[in-house]
Amino acid sequence: MELPIKDRAMAGRALAQLLHSYRDQEDVLVLGLARGGVPVAYEIATDLNLPLDLMLVRKLGAPGQEQVAMGAIASGGIRVLNDHVLRSLTIPKEAVETVASAEQRELERQEQVYRGDQSRPEIAGKCVILVDDGVATGASVRAGIAALREQNAARIVVAVPVSPPNTLEVLRGAADEAVCLATPEPFVAISRWYTDFHQVTDAEVTRLLGAAWAVEHESVSHG
Repeated sequence: MELPIKDRAMAGRALAQLLHSYRDQEDVLVLGLARGGVPVAYEIATDLNLPLDLMLVRKLGAPGQEQVAMGAIASGGIRVLNDHVLRSLTIPKEAVETVASAEQRELERQEQVYRGDQSRPEIAGKCVILVDDGVATGASVRAGIAALREQNAARIVVAVPVSPPNTLEVLRGAADEAVCLATPEPFVAISRWYTDFHQVTDAEVTRLLGAAWAVEHESVSHG
């Protein structure tokens, strides 16, 4: 894949080519990590004719250094902590709890805004393609994987456009399969590898999910 990638939609279409064996498969579900993973996941789900849904994960930013992930939480009370960061920055447990409770409130807000009255998808026994727009530490994706394991997913495939090589190895160990377009070094930041890496809004997430769900409802009613 030539870098930088034009935008998230282009990244999704390129990833879909690597995932072509899953096209039209029953019991396969594409989950986009909100917010940035949803535009990527939308293109994958559309291209492969698979249902699209949402994986809600919130990064736990280290106090005073919010860009550093000390862990992440996911729907269903899942929490993954980065012990290396906690030790190296000597972050007390109370500080973790304060950040986690604030992020839990935001996670619940997002669930309401994005999902509305759309019920959560059934995960048990499914092959789930978990999608983000890129990973740095991988904390959010690992929290997503943990949440899917908790819900008895039959198989977990991680799909990301860009990742540092060492993070990709960690994700390959945690998931059943991981596909990635590029592993540039030095990595620095996800945004460095995109031409357009705008902040994805709630409205964009809601629009893409709504479009995907409308198509699914139509195919079910015609089926």
